[in-house]
Amino acid sequence: MTNLSHIDYSHLDRPEALTGLFHPRPEYESGSKPANATDLLIPVADGVAVGARFYMADRSSPNILFFHGNGEIVSDYDDLGPLYNRMGMNFLATDYRGYGRSTGIPTITDMMKDSHAVYEFTRGWLKENGYSGAFIVMGRSLGSASALEIANYYMEQIQGLIVESGFAYTGPLLEFLGVNTSSIGFTEEKGLRNLDKMRTWGKPVLVIHAEFDHIIPFSEGQALYMTCPSPDKTFLKISNANHNDIFEKGLDTYMKAVKTLCEKAGKQPF
Repeated sequence: MTNLSHIDYSHLDRPEALTGLFHPRPEYESGSKPANATDLLIPVADGVAVGARFYMADRSSPNILFFHGNGEIVSDYDDLGPLYNRMGMNFLATDYRGYGRSTGIPTITDMMKDSHAVYEFTRGWLKENGYSGAFIVMGRSLGSASALEIANYYMEQIQGLIVESGFAYTGPLLEFLGVNTSSIGFTEEKGLRNLDKMRTWGKPVLVIHAEFDHIIPFSEGQALYMTCPSPDKTFLKISNANHNDIFEKGLDTYMKAVKTLCEKAGKQPF
């Protein structure tokens, strides 16, 4: 098990930040999940587990470990998951503490630590069940922090990275959510450091951002893309889209770009 003692965001785990960053809601059993979906509970700490829904296509297909946005839960992807499958990709969506079927209460520190437990569990589950395709990590919005944490730490074991609606800087996001960063003595060095983590990534990467994103400005996606040193990087602008209608405005282009990234990742050694 990875030593996670260095992960400490207790200076940000305060009510005014947590109520802005996290909007957990339960998942109610509907009995209508897609046929290829497998529900799992991933242990992340003593007595705490986060829910996951793995939409699986084929054992040789590329595997996308997905961290969603702050107001979503995995069952929200019951339409997109099968679409990934039809396009030849396995889509492994995971929740945070307190979301969906998960237990616990979300904090920034726990979200970042839990991403490691989720990664290690997922890799083990794929191996035990005979899934041998390339491994890609993907994060949307808040989930970009978890995705970049994993990509930074396990780079040698991951073949591709996708950041959708991701933030480069923590301070502007906190300010947008109503946090007075000056009053809590916040500096970017104390933030989630997404930009710094992107600086280490040298494999295929896809950055997707809505042109008129009012929560995480388009310039944040551009900053992540420009900072990444990878010789194989792609930036996709979803024209006329905002943060929460990015799928509606650009789904076909979005999915084709993801599939292309997966094909590139499949050519990486693993």
